[in-house]
Amino acid sequence: MAENTKPHRELWILGVKGGDGREEILSTYLEAGGYACRVERYENLEAGRPLGIVLDISPFSEDGWGVLLKVKNSPATRDIPVLPVFLSEKGKIGGVFPVAGFFTLPLDEQYLQDRLAVYGLTEDTETWDLQAMVVSRSGEEKLAKAIESVGFEVVKGYTGKEALALASIHPFYLVFCSQMLPDMSAFELQERFRLVPYSSNTPLFVLLKDVMKEGEKVALSRDIAYLVRKKQLSCEEFLGHLRRRE
Repeated sequence: MAENTKPHRELWILGVKGGDGREEILSTYLEAGGYACRVERYENLEAGRPLGIVLDISPFSEDGWGVLLKVKNSPATRDIPVLPVFLSEKGKIGGVFPVAGFFTLPLDEQYLQDRLAVYGLTEDTETWDLQAMVVSRSGEEKLAKAIESVGFEVVKGYTGKEALALASIHPFYLVFCSQMLPDMSAFELQERFRLVPYSSNTPLFVLLKDVMKEGEKVALSRDIAYLVRKKQLSCEEFLGHLRRRE
């Protein structure tokens, strides 16, 4: 019998409690896109190694933000792509946040440099003068130096509004942004970047604190709630986010 060489395309759904039915719409959409999927637990992730994770980070999730931190803090799982979504209490898909990736702070400089190389984002730095934007209230000096070491010129923005103003007059090759800025979240900044011609397709990496208090997790979930559409995303709209990430 010939060996089946079809690539394994299983996605795991995390942040959802198995058996409560909130995963049904999400599973239907994923299966329509040709993906095998199942509700799983973080504890099984290292052994399972799925193609990617679809993670509920809504206020109704099973510690979605905590799961995200565990995934990205562990060297064994941090390379697995994560697509954050907002599921309503009944499981309707109200929002998808397809950022380029996540890095935890304090920064692992070598890991950052390695991942940018894997993504192919450092290939042109020797040929062109490319700029990267760091958006954070602290300026993230260690991060800035790590980015400069691979050939980028770094421009800093300290609020979301400042970042949008900078992006409106000059294109950036990539952006690093703290999850929560003084005036908006990284997810909101990405939504607004899509309206700026120079930045509509700019990769945006989110910087996460390596530890979050429960109150911070709740606040983050509530903060993104107003980005959620009242009308559920269609299957085609949802799968469009996955296709852009492949």
